[in-house]
Amino acid sequence: MRNHTTLTTFILLGLTEDPQLQILIFVFLLITYMLSIIGNLTIIFLTLVDSHLKTAMYFFLRNFSFLEISFTSACIPRFLYSIATGDRNITYNACISQLFFTDLFGVTGFFLLAVMSYDRYVAICKPLHYMTIMNHGACKRFILGCWLTTLFIILPPLSLELNLEFCDSNVIDHFVCDANPILKISCSNTWFIEQMVIVCSVVTFIMTLVCVVLSYIYIIKTILRLPSAQQKIKAFSTCSSHIIVVSITYGSCIFVYIKPSAKDEMAINKGVSILTISISPMLNPFIYTLRNKQVKQAFNDLVNRIILLSKH
Repeated sequence: MRNHTTLTTFILLGLTEDPQLQILIFVFLLITYMLSIIGNLTIIFLTLVDSHLKTAMYFFLRNFSFLEISFTSACIPRFLYSIATGDRNITYNACISQLFFTDLFGVTGFFLLAVMSYDRYVAICKPLHYMTIMNHGACKRFILGCWLTTLFIILPPLSLELNLEFCDSNVIDHFVCDANPILKISCSNTWFIEQMVIVCSVVTFIMTLVCVVLSYIYIIKTILRLPSAQQKIKAFSTCSSHIIVVSITYGSCIFVYIKPSAKDEMAINKGVSILTISISPMLNPFIYTLRNKQVKQAFNDLVNRIILLSKH
């Protein structure tokens, strides 16, 4: 196996060798995956059919739900299949595809969270100009910008990874095809690619985090200047869901993607990866639904409509 053209398959080690633990992991991942798909599809459907949810905020939320479905679907079904069948083999092309799509959907999600924080900034700090600034054309350009920026960031390191050579091992110590464990088993000189992955990760985190933090500094300043406590609570409640989602997303990802992972830290990294791949996409629709009156109202209206139709 002198180069990557000879290597046709990788072996994904997964999370554990313990059969009982594997059953628990399978059930846990299956439930979280199903809840994630149902929850995010519900948000997509509600924001498409309900006339009250036609603002920029819900347009971005719909796109965010689509990204969450795509991100978790790029990882979980393949891992569930591996646990159910015991087949840990993954073809070279499938592995590279999984690496590309998880990076694409994951990184785009960060840029979209930054755009959503800017949307909240305009809504609270410039309410009279909100409809003008966040018009449908501008929203579409923001979404396109998120995708194009992501491609610009992830393609250089990924294209270099396509030229890696694998001589001694094809065993990836992970349950998904992730950049760090793939670089570990390569017999090529991976120093430059590793630095590139770190730089791209740091650039993504810093760019998006600066946007989020700046937006919320201005938002908090504006909220504190509001005359009544009721106005302050109302203004803050429109941001609370987004703040929680941002905290979960950044909190769980910073460890895995910015900190270069040493071999003995791989187990912790895999644990944190489970959080980002299964828990976050499942929690996000519930956070937005339970903490947002308009989404709750739209959901109740939909349920009432279904009940009425079933009676007829």
